[in-house]
Amino acid sequence: MTRTRWAILISTAAVMAAAVLRLLAGGQGLHLPESGIIWSLRMDRLISGLVVGGAVALSGVGLQCLLRNPLASPDLLGLASGAGLGAMLVVLGHYAATGAVEPNVPGQGLGALVGAVGALLIVYGLSQRRGLIDPTSLILVGVIIGLMCSAGIMIIQHLLPDRGVRTSRWLLGAIVDDTPRLRVLVVGAMTVVCAAAGVRWGRWLDGASLAEDEAASIGVPLGRVRLCLLVASGALAAGAVWVAGPIGFVGLVAPHLGRLMGGPRHAGLMVTATLLGAAVVVGADALIGAVPTSAGRLPLGVVTTLLGGPVFLWMLFHSRGIR
Repeated sequence: MTRTRWAILISTAAVMAAAVLRLLAGGQGLHLPESGIIWSLRMDRLISGLVVGGAVALSGVGLQCLLRNPLASPDLLGLASGAGLGAMLVVLGHYAATGAVEPNVPGQGLGALVGAVGALLIVYGLSQRRGLIDPTSLILVGVIIGLMCSAGIMIIQHLLPDRGVRTSRWLLGAIVDDTPRLRVLVVGAMTVVCAAAGVRWGRWLDGASLAEDEAASIGVPLGRVRLCLLVASGALAAGAVWVAGPIGFVGLVAPHLGRLMGGPRHAGLMVTATLLGAAVVVGADALIGAVPTSAGRLPLGVVTTLLGGPVFLWMLFHSRGIR
């Protein structure tokens, strides 16, 4: 069995183990659901976690291929914050038009998409030097854009009459029980389509990761590939934010682990990273469900950031030759 197949097999096993933990995790530890309603709620959270984790991880793979930088991810480049800002602008517009504050309003997904793609375009444009992406500038510009978008979100929260109380948990990253199923279905379908396209055109993605001259010499339609990566990565990041808010570091860690397990070829990496991202998010949500707290569930984005932050620091220092 090849290395890629072993990686996919292990990733699938990780997803299955995380799914079992998610179905068993309750406020008092691990136990079987006591009623059909509880079973249904846990199943909904499981499906949402699979979709969000897969979308974030796949977005990370696309960004790293597009920018040819293993440190690129939706949260570090400001896409998650940009998507959150776009969604909150829609919430503010809905309040201005109707006088009602709702965390889920029509057009929120489109607002998140525009915000994510807009943030990516700004970061992509400002991090270039002589036509090449500078890794240090990429991270710095991404962090700054993310902070600016976060500041914009805070301003919008203060403009709302409830000071953003109804949206505060979502903005920290959380899988909630009342997430519309149609929303999860849309993002899930988009993730499956993007993953299948990545597998189908894996050789083009491998070529796009090379220098421009090398990619052109082997017949890669670089302009078309980059446009597809730009739109797909932004749409996946926006979709994940639309369902569960910003989820930190999964889009960075899952692709990196996928390369360690199965190698750098994108046909296999698309599948492995998607499965690993789903396993991480579902596993983190299971941990949250199994640990009771007096103030309710911990935000999912906080847990994934605490787990992924040290991994990112190691990757950053390793890429710069710091030991």
